[in-house]
Amino acid sequence: MIPAAGAAAVRRELPTVADTECFGEELGRELVAGDVLLLAGPLGAGKTALVRGLARGLGVTGQVASPTFVIAREHPASGDGPALVHVDAYRLGGPDGSVDVAAELDDLDLDTELDRAVVAVEWGIGVADRLTERAVEVVLERRDDETRVATLRRTARP
Repeated sequence: MIPAAGAAAVRRELPTVADTECFGEELGRELVAGDVLLLAGPLGAGKTALVRGLARGLGVTGQVASPTFVIAREHPASGDGPALVHVDAYRLGGPDGSVDVAAELDDLDLDTELDRAVVAVEWGIGVADRLTERAVEVVLERRDDETRVATLRRTARP
């Protein structure tokens, strides 16, 4: 399902929250330690629902909730698979945007987690791209009928 870097993006309509979670579960089965998933979309677009499914697909333990106020949560692997580090970059940068977001990400030491975990960053596009040479981006849109549309692509930095 995840396209190669430079290939056409994959779009999927997700009529319900359950569909969004199932989409995340499919992604989770394809991701491996070292993968970085960057999520974007407005509030209520389904980013956390997608990560709940991702956790199921990876087989990690612990309940997935939005890490908005703790910034990052780690969900340990339940077997031989990778752990999941779930980050919410929404509050990074300070209330007036005066704090260096890149420095705050560096303070989280996410790059040290990459060899044993999948890192999913809500609000991550344009913020957490520096964590890896290649990332998987998912942009979620919510239509007026509440259907979500996910656009999935793999990126690579030159």
